[in-house]
Amino acid sequence: MKPTLLVLAAGMGSRYGGLKQMDGVGPHGEIIMDYSIEDAIRAGFGKVVFVIRHSFEQNFKQHINADHFGGRIAVEYVYQELDKLPAGFQVPEGREKPWGTNHAILMAKEVIHEPFAIINADDFYGRDAFMVMAQHLRSLEQSEGRYCMVGYRLENTLSENGTVSRGVCSTDAQGLLIGLTERTSIGRTPNGICYKEADGTMHPLAADTTVSMNLFGFTPDYFRESERLFVDFLREHGHELKSEYYIPWAVNSLIDEGYATMRVLQTSAQWFGVTYQEDRPMVVERLRKLHDAGEY
Repeated sequence: MKPTLLVLAAGMGSRYGGLKQMDGVGPHGEIIMDYSIEDAIRAGFGKVVFVIRHSFEQNFKQHINADHFGGRIAVEYVYQELDKLPAGFQVPEGREKPWGTNHAILMAKEVIHEPFAIINADDFYGRDAFMVMAQHLRSLEQSEGRYCMVGYRLENTLSENGTVSRGVCSTDAQGLLIGLTERTSIGRTPNGICYKEADGTMHPLAADTTVSMNLFGFTPDYFRESERLFVDFLREHGHELKSEYYIPWAVNSLIDEGYATMRVLQTSAQWFGVTYQEDRPMVVERLRKLHDAGEY
């Protein structure tokens, strides 16, 4: 069975301005998702599922559909909305945004029944990352609780135009994830790469620190287990207006419980993305060079 690719495309890109998933950055107007799906097809993925919002459904489907990819991969859509919650829970008054990346994953539980990878819609992950992921997912077909992720060097994931958030990975001698810590406000400083705590204190991070760029691989049991954890999350944080159910929180919980392991896969691929409007020229130039080199 071929693995599936789940694309998290429900975010409207508030920092960038507008629906950045539709921004043509390639030499012929290609959007970043075009490259991800092309790489996924070449790697042997059989289906792509897009998590979107009803508010931009028509615009999205007009651009992103099976015909757009030449019919080479099956396409489905699911919808992340604020009120899609487990039974017994309600949206607190005043909350405006959905519940984060792991909430987005749960939207696909009815349409994915095979090992799957997840990516952000507006990030370029590189062909080798999809090859490595697909190969590993094919080995997990009858497994439960044996997850994986592709790790990137921190220094290769930063923006020159502002700070970023990254999941910092800790691994054991076997390459299994011990913990995934979400660090925010990471950027280059005169003292090297640092992240800022909520209280304003700065802490250094090594340039070769392995970080997650939300390229994870799961087996279908992850829907069951992470929905169970979502109920726990809502009991504790469901009244809050801005709390988010992140993938690292769920993954850490399942590892701590002893239910799951997560192998950190190595890749030669280079990650890049448009975090800020000012990042766009760099992305355009990198993609032009890939076309010139015959990669696409």
